[in-house]
Amino acid sequence: MSSLRPILIHPDPRLKKVCEPVARITPEIETLAADMLATMYDAPGVGLAAPQVGVLSRVFVMDATRDPEAERRPLVLVNPEVTWESEELNTYEEGCLSIPDQYADVTRPKQVRLRWLGLDGKTHEEEFDGLWATCAQHELDHLNGVLFIDHLSAIKRQMITRRMVKLKREKGRA
Repeated sequence: MSSLRPILIHPDPRLKKVCEPVARITPEIETLAADMLATMYDAPGVGLAAPQVGVLSRVFVMDATRDPEAERRPLVLVNPEVTWESEELNTYEEGCLSIPDQYADVTRPKQVRLRWLGLDGKTHEEEFDGLWATCAQHELDHLNGVLFIDHLSAIKRQMITRRMVKLKREKGRA
């Protein structure tokens, strides 16, 4: 039984930390993954990284299946790393569950290949394209303490950060 976890809102120092690699798949990691998937689907979002729920481990979940009629494809990536990226770029309007209701264009490689440890304890490798590639890179950034707004100009970043500080103050979560 998975449970929803509160999502940290920027600015929070935990969102700027580089996460630690996971030594091995444990019941705690399996529970974290199940909770993160439940939280991501509930939000709703297409990806969620462990630091966004206050856990500084190299784990993220994603499911970039946008079609509500399509079958879900939840992925859990432990210790993910990019093994290849395309020279061709793609610009996508990104948002983030830790930066609610704020969106901006971010340009990243159009395709990436990732290698990661699955919950089955095996190494997986897959190439992602389009929204899947954008999502994978966005979530991997989280594991390195980078937010999508860090790809924007300083002025845009400061503007969005001020909005988040105000939002947190209004919600009493500062």
